[in-house]
Amino acid sequence: MSTLSPTPRSTLTRKRDRAATDRERLYEVLDEALICHLGLVLNGSPVVLPTGYGRDGDTLYFHGSSGAGNIRAAAEGIDVCVTVTLLDGLVYARSLNNHSMNYRSAVVHGKARLVTGDEKMHGLYVVTEHLTPGSWDHARAVTAKERAAVSVLALDLAEASVKIRAGEPVDEPEDMDSHHIWAGVVPVQTTLGTPVPATYVPAGAPVPEHVRDRKLS
Repeated sequence: MSTLSPTPRSTLTRKRDRAATDRERLYEVLDEALICHLGLVLNGSPVVLPTGYGRDGDTLYFHGSSGAGNIRAAAEGIDVCVTVTLLDGLVYARSLNNHSMNYRSAVVHGKARLVTGDEKMHGLYVVTEHLTPGSWDHARAVTAKERAAVSVLALDLAEASVKIRAGEPVDEPEDMDSHHIWAGVVPVQTTLGTPVPATYVPAGAPVPEHVRDRKLS
């Protein structure tokens, strides 16, 4: 199993015991989450925007309108930061100071590159199949005009960190006898509901298998 290679930017400075060092944990977080946040400096100000993405090996693909300022800036090779967070639980402690959250998070640093040609189509495929598996072969294909209207960028996963908190609350010794104060964890789960057809879909039309059986990683 390969390990993450920490750099000054990807080394945790607080709660270092929560760092995951194997690359498989990075893959798990990226593959389970659906939305990343792309952070960069645009016109002198920091900008962080939610973005659809997909992973293929050690490459993260994300896309956006070819006219979007943040996408154009990222394509120029400036430093970007991509973050993904999965919330697993709300942690209630006997002291407010020790309330917390159970989570898994990934932070990726690097310079994104604009992809073209066959890799652009591959990137669109990766993003599509991450968010809506099975759609690439089911829906109408991308037209040349649509392809020109979207930019696809690739970000190497070489410089990344993973931070995880799990388990019960950690209370101070002096609070352990405060039996009247409840402590514990409320799990948080992301679930997919029953598919709702568009109003223009004929009544009784079957829901495709790839939609009906969609599950999260």
